[in-house]
Formats: sequence, structure tokens, C-alpha cells
Amino acid sequence: MDEEFKRLIEIWVLTTISVSYCYYLSTKIKAGISRLISVLPVCAMFLVLPFFFSSLHICGTISFFLSGTANLKLILFSFDQGPLFPVPPNLAQFICLTCFPIKLQQNPKPHQNHFPKSKFAIKVAIFGMLLHFYDYKQNLPPVLLFAVYSLQIYLEYELFLTLVKVLATNTLGCDLEPQFNEPYLATSLQDFWGRRWNLMVPAILRPAIYVPVWRLCKGRMSSDWARFLAVLATFIVSGVAHEVFFFTLTFEMPTGEVTWFFVLHGLCTATEAVVKRTSLVQRWRMGVMVSRLLTVGFVVMTGGLLFFPQLTRTSVMERRANETLLFINFFKRKFFLWVI
Repeated sequence: MDEEFKRLIEIWVLTTISVSYCYYLSTKIKAGISRLISVLPVCAMFLVLPFFFSSLHICGTISFFLSGTANLKLILFSFDQGPLFPVPPNLAQFICLTCFPIKLQQNPKPHQNHFPKSKFAIKVAIFGMLLHFYDYKQNLPPVLLFAVYSLQIYLEYELFLTLVKVLATNTLGCDLEPQFNEPYLATSLQDFWGRRWNLMVPAILRPAIYVPVWRLCKGRMSSDWARFLAVLATFIVSGVAHEVFFFTLTFEMPTGEVTWFFVLHGLCTATEAVVKRTSLVQRWRMGVMVSRLLTVGFVVMTGGLLFFPQLTRTSVMERRANETLLFINFFKRKFFLWVI
């Protein structure tokens, strides 16, 4: 574990230097192909960084933060688009906004509670109990196991990204948008993927994939078809990105299951958007509780059938749970030694 953290510090120094180089490009090279060519070596480096670590958490975090979101941000930045445009006023903000899945709050609320301690404590307690569920895995029915997997993924990222947001907010002295917005309360797939789940990703994919595809299609077909294809293309790209992400965790060749998960959700989300605009649906509304159960149930069941199989075959979920316990014990030991 000590070696992993030493390597992490080295990677962080290298990343800081690389992102600083990209920041100064904005003053030297105009937006366009030339700037893109200049940042591509940094993007290529970010793609290989996860393979320097054996820890699932560190490898997965770097893959998500740098190989995924940071690379997309830098590509959009090359054309003066995305979360890095307008270019932040100072280098510290640019580094944080590039390396972490955070986004400046567009309309900050003056009395907003950035760190709801009671909810956070409850989620920590639930996550702590989930870490021990795998001791009884053989006794859990498949549906409950799917729910445990889904809850573990959500809480891992929700808790970690909340701490990242608090740290970045205090460091930068500015308001940041939330990463999650209680996805278990989603009333539709549009609501789940667009307004509640991992909000940094749609904020990047919208200008990177959805808008270009929609503009390309809108002059050649109806508005509904243009939106349908744009939504589907966005989900397909997300699926391919997740295949690469899973490869960094499992070192197994992609099976296509994860891509099909996102293709299915892309088709359903795009169809839902079209159907909602029909006159019959506009006159009829489903109850909130029913729509929440159907939405979350659909995500959990399809996740169990298509999203999690590759992770369960390689015991990634159990290994992540065990590794979390190891991290907790590691920091406890370090804290105890520091106190002494």
C-alpha cells in the first residue's frame, strides 16, 4: 500500500505539470486542430496511467478522472467548448477542474448547504454494512444481489466525490455543482441519466457527442429522429468508454455486455423522450412512486443482467469491498502511529 501511494504522488506531480502545459496553450495557440494536436500527447499519457497501479480503487479512480473525463474535457477545451471554457482565471482552478469530475456552479445559491452531514453519515453507515454483505453472498437471491451491487457502486462514488467536492470547494473558494442528485428518486430514464446520475458525464457528453450528432441530423430528418439518434449515439459512446474502463479493472478483453447495457438504455431513453411528447401521454401521468419504482427497478435489473456480469466473473465487486476495508485499516494504523 505504501508503494501504491508513493507512485500516486509521482503520477500526481506528472499530471500537474502536464495540465499546466495545457493551460498555457490557451494563451499561445488558438482553438482548433493545432491546439488539439498539442494536447493529444497528454491525453495519450492519461490513457496509460491506470495500468501503473494494482489497487482497484486507485486504478479505477485514475481511469475515471484522467483517462475518461479529463481527456474529454481537454479535447473540448481544444475547441473552446466544455467545462474548461471559458478558461478558468488561474492555474489552480484549471488543474482542479481538469483533473477532478467537478464543474463550477452556474447559478450559486447564497445559503446552499454544500455538505449535508446527516445524509452523508447515513450513507456512510449503509456503505459500511454493504462491505460485509459479501460474507453472505451465497444466501442472497439474484435480485437482492443486483441491488447490493448497484448500491455499492452508487455509494462508493457518491461518498468519494462528495469529499472531493468539499475539498475542491474549500481550496478554490467557489461553488461547485453536485455530482449526484439522489438518483434513487428518478422518475424516468431521462431524469436518471440526464439530471441525477454522475452529472459530470452528461455535462461533457452533451457538447461532445449529443449536440454535434443532433446538428448533423436535424437538417436531414425530423426533429424527433434527430434527437433519437443523438441520444443513442451518446449512450453508445458511453458504453464503449465503459468497456475501456472495465478493461483497466479486469484486464479481460471486452465482451460487449456493457455496451449493450448502454445501447438498451439509449434506445429506451430516446423512445421515452419521443413518447412523452405525444398528446396521449401528455394527458396521462403516472404516479410518482410507481414511476420511481419502475425506473430504479429497470436500472437495477438491466444492470444485473448486462452491466455487472463481467465484474462479478472477475470478482471485482468483492475485491473492491475487501480493498475498502484494507484502506480503512491502513489509514487507522497510520493515524494511530501519527497520534503516538
